[in-house]
Amino acid sequence: VQLQASGGGLVQPGESLRLSCAASGSIFSINTMGWYRQAPGKQRELVATITSGGSPNYADSVRGRFTISRDNAKNTVYLQMNSLKSEDTAVYYCKLRVVANEYWGQGTQVTVSS
Repeated sequence: VQLQASGGGLVQPGESLRLSCAASGSIFSINTMGWYRQAPGKQRELVATITSGGSPNYADSVRGRFTISRDNAKNTVYLQMNSLKSEDTAVYYCKLRVVANEYWGQGTQVTVSS
């Protein structure tokens, strides 16, 4: 299983970005996909997850600003990030969890700065 993330970049506070992560390989249809982030000097933290049934879960810090969605036919998860703040600056990683197995994609840098 491989995950390919894309969509990061440099934006100003208040702007938006959309991240995508496509999974390939042999993937069981019942799974959870999600986004995590790691800022310099900090531990990796949960941003949002979504089950194959479409149930989302958000960190308090992003709820109301970020929206996670997925396309099961494409094994792809998206993260729409609105009203970005400087504290959202981090490397964002996607993750696929299938039963007890976890797979991580490479990170994509998101920088929010004026």
